[in-house]
Amino acid sequence: MPNDTEIRIAQLRNEINYHLYRYHTLDDPVISDYEYDQLFQELQRLETENPHLVTPDSPTQRVGAEPLSEFEKVIHPVPMTSLSNAFDDDDMRDWLKRIERLLPNGVSASDLEFVVEPKIDGLAVALTYESGSFAQGATRGNGRVGENVTANLRTVRNIPLRIPLRLEDEQPAPPEPPLRIEVRGEIYIGLADFEELNRRQAEKEDKLYANPRNTAAGSLRQLDSRVTAQRPLAFFAYQIGYIEGMSVASQWEALNLMRALGFPINPDVHKAQTLDEALVYIHTWMTRRNDLPYEADGAVVKINDFALQEHLGVVGNAPRWAIAYKFPAQEVTTKLLAIKTQVGRTGQITPYAELEPVNVSGVTVRNTSLHNFDDIARKDLREGDTVAVKRAGDVIPQVVRPVLEKRAPDSQPWQPPARCPACDAPLFFPEDEVAVFCVNAACPAQLVRRVEYFVSRAAMDIEGFGIKNAKLFVDKGFIKDIADVYYLNRDKLLALEGFKEKKVDNLFKGIEASKAQPLERVLTALGIRFVGREVSRLLLTHFDSLEAIAAADVETLEAIDGVGPRIAVSVYDWFRRPEHQAILAKLKDAGLNFVAARPSPIEKAQPLSGLTFVITGTLPGVTRSEAKAAIEAAGGKVTGSVTGKTSYLLIGENPGGSKFTKAQKLGTPQIDWLALQGMMRG
Repeated sequence: MPNDTEIRIAQLRNEINYHLYRYHTLDDPVISDYEYDQLFQELQRLETENPHLVTPDSPTQRVGAEPLSEFEKVIHPVPMTSLSNAFDDDDMRDWLKRIERLLPNGVSASDLEFVVEPKIDGLAVALTYESGSFAQGATRGNGRVGENVTANLRTVRNIPLRIPLRLEDEQPAPPEPPLRIEVRGEIYIGLADFEELNRRQAEKEDKLYANPRNTAAGSLRQLDSRVTAQRPLAFFAYQIGYIEGMSVASQWEALNLMRALGFPINPDVHKAQTLDEALVYIHTWMTRRNDLPYEADGAVVKINDFALQEHLGVVGNAPRWAIAYKFPAQEVTTKLLAIKTQVGRTGQITPYAELEPVNVSGVTVRNTSLHNFDDIARKDLREGDTVAVKRAGDVIPQVVRPVLEKRAPDSQPWQPPARCPACDAPLFFPEDEVAVFCVNAACPAQLVRRVEYFVSRAAMDIEGFGIKNAKLFVDKGFIKDIADVYYLNRDKLLALEGFKEKKVDNLFKGIEASKAQPLERVLTALGIRFVGREVSRLLLTHFDSLEAIAAADVETLEAIDGVGPRIAVSVYDWFRRPEHQAILAKLKDAGLNFVAARPSPIEKAQPLSGLTFVITGTLPGVTRSEAKAAIEAAGGKVTGSVTGKTSYLLIGENPGGSKFTKAQKLGTPQIDWLALQGMMRG
């Protein structure tokens, strides 16, 4: 039986959490700051006297913990997808037409309900609760793998550490917590809080923060959560990732459940019976853009019904059932000081603008791409012009147009260069293309970028090389083409400042190990225009060697499904250049793979041939990527969602609710990692 101290501590935690909810979530406190402080100090005293009774969900634990050396990785059981964008009402209606073609029989667009939610400009996170207690918090990351920032999220005042928030006399009583639930939402900093934060920074004569979004993201990714605790972070919940022990049928129901459990929900969410009603609401709401207490870059529109969401599914990395209606970007004016050019990895010449520094939606912009020479001519941009600048999608800065009323009378049209700005070689202007190229293989600007790409993870994956070494070795004359990576002189490297024996040994180990990379990576690393990993794979399904690709004519290449005329001409032309043939000869002499690995007839009869798997949950002792590679090596196929063609659901710890439920509905067999390993062994 709990003693009086334990009972009082439990009462205090419950009461303090409730008052935090009233203050930070509802903005409707029912006690004074003094009364709150008295409760908090009593709890602190009791926990100090009884340290064995301190729990992670106590409100005293929001102050932060000892610094971490790095963040652990977290695999999201249900991927955190991104959203497709719409920029006007026509885009929204086109989205609805695309959806309508995919609806189940008997369901039409007129049957759909929509939920409109503000699109907060912040950082997406996923909060996991087990039996009502906050267990883990993670960033979105790449959508499949995020970072464990639990300690930092505990410091955010309006994130409940225990759900539901309740008092004994509360009527009606909140629902019981689900067995397990993942709540997704946005971490942000309100505009008033951001201004106050910068005011305090100015008082201390410290650096001012650029904008609320970047400040929020940086605050959440502090290795020392005590620093995070000092930042005015806030949270809005907008989605249930998965839920166990309870069923939810719609987005509107999910929002109401999260609100009942104690999560802050944006007060401007709205349910609409038609898309037209949703659009009217968005336009009305958008008129308040400059009066909102937070930064928002648009609104998110979702189909309300979860069954229809499941039916529509995901395309690429975006759900079909949701779309972001983006605000028109806000424009500012500044001076276009100069139009300059730079050389990319493939030799493409890209113009860019040097601007008089200007603040655009919280970001100071000094330089921005001008895309291509035709775009400059079409807009008639001239050096010295006053120009309108905006951030496309409130993210990427771009020059929109010149302000002609302010143009100087002696202004002259900009003339594109005829020669490369790096090597002074004549530029090449391909027919029917807006791109312009320097085709000099010895161009130093290209060479650094080519070497950087050649050694990168996407290509030959030479550990410890990187852009700094690429630039240094090119500048020193050690590398004159990408093949010279394999002909570096050890003694010359040891003579460089900062290159000790261990560093040089590790670099040469990485270079030597890369010689075993498959032909797919070698072909990718060559840097042929339009040829990345996917096109390399396509080519190697039809050719057994690099020599075979080099000998192919344009018609043969173009006949490959997925290649097309532009890629075919690019590949054909690349292999015809004498300087490239010399590079290939050096790479072959260095021992790189020029022949594609093909399975023997015996190897083709693999144990998982013809089987399709979907992975959910955390697998024991193996990452999801490693499991996928093992399945594919055994002849199987891995997809992202359960369908009628799925052979098995590979299930680990903490499986995602949607995949598990779909597999049960379809009767898809389940298998664990241990049993699958047995299958792979035959």
